[in-house]
Amino acid sequence: MFKKILLATDGSEHSIRAADKAVSLASLESGAELHIVYVIDAKQSKDDVLQHWGRDVSDKRKYKLQMIEQKAKHAEVKYETIILHGEPGPAIVEFANRNVYDALIIGSRGLNTLQEMVLGSVSHKVAKRAKCPVMIVK
Repeated sequence: MFKKILLATDGSEHSIRAADKAVSLASLESGAELHIVYVIDAKQSKDDVLQHWGRDVSDKRKYKLQMIEQKAKHAEVKYETIILHGEPGPAIVEFANRNVYDALIIGSRGLNTLQEMVLGSVSHKVAKRAKCPVMIVK
């Protein structure tokens, strides 16, 4: 049923739970592919550099993705990690709509709770605009 699954992640607690669900769904279908997408937001990147001056910010991002990749490896799920640049909601939607997916899985809340309260959550934006079925995991 779900041969090609897109997992949108930011390393938050909710996205880790979404990863568990995505890996579980992918492991149910023989030959399923899991595409893990992580969006680097230019504004957030500037803030990260200023807050973590002298430390490698890319290592922080790699660590966030490594845990999810290990889950896929452990479940013997074929996966690919894709790094996008831009505002998370629109970048995820554009990527999902440009490529054909059977499902898009995303956590209900991300790392930036203040922006979510003011601007609306990334998951809400994705669910409204993606052309494939979207599963929001709490």
